[in-house]
Amino acid sequence: MITTINKYLSLVKFSHTIFAMPFALTGYFMATTKGGGSFSWVTFGLVVLCMVFARSAAMAFNRWLDMDIDKLNPRTAKREIPAGIISPQNAMFFILINVMLFILTTWFINRICFFLSPIALMVVLGYSYTKRFTALCHMVLGVGLSLAPIGAYLAVTGEFALLPVLVSVLVLCWVSGFDIIYSLQDEDFDKSQQLNSIPAWLGLSGALRFSELLHVIAAALVITIGIYGHYHWLFWIGAAVFISMLISQHLLVKPNDLSKVNVMFMTTNGIASVLFAVFVIADMLLF
Repeated sequence: MITTINKYLSLVKFSHTIFAMPFALTGYFMATTKGGGSFSWVTFGLVVLCMVFARSAAMAFNRWLDMDIDKLNPRTAKREIPAGIISPQNAMFFILINVMLFILTTWFINRICFFLSPIALMVVLGYSYTKRFTALCHMVLGVGLSLAPIGAYLAVTGEFALLPVLVSVLVLCWVSGFDIIYSLQDEDFDKSQQLNSIPAWLGLSGALRFSELLHVIAAALVITIGIYGHYHWLFWIGAAVFISMLISQHLLVKPNDLSKVNVMFMTTNGIASVLFAVFVIADMLLF
């Protein structure tokens, strides 16, 4: 039983939840402290479950759809489906269960989250098709993860607001930027299979410049959020950490040296998301 669970946790790269979950929690506490909503452990738990179910469905669907492509790529050939660890049929069953659980969970939150749940699923599942027709597939991935803070805010207040939208755009630029860096590893493979990506389109140097632009916008949004939201010194510590992590990954990865890509992907972005959320939430709760 434990072995089976571990297989599916590996399939969906559960550890990568660290990227979006902190921002979902930021959106939740933003709603309870600045949006006029009230804290509820039930709603909090439902928000966390929505994150887990939506992300698990999206990641498993990506693996299922790309299984034939993954077989051909030496970097991905050992993934669970192409390696035969999990069958395509079982993977699809897992996807459908998570999709249904996500929609069911939104039903218990509020009507707007329930009615918007199919749109959210269209985005997070639809991303997997985008590399087949657009180099901007990284942006679609960013949109998918950017739904976390605004979705959590809606779960509490049932209304849209500018501040969580700014956080969502920040997530979009941040995620799209680091996904471009991660995809540098597959530039040659993407070209050989006629798959679309920023590296395949612009080359390694051009892709890094594109990523830098997105991360400059992300840094500007962090500052804008701090000013617009009237945050205090704890927020600015978190902002400094987040921006320094953005800078560090561009210092680590060079067009002629991709050896630090995996360190950048997990370590720097994991630290960035967790510490930023910790300081921002602490700022909202203490001031």
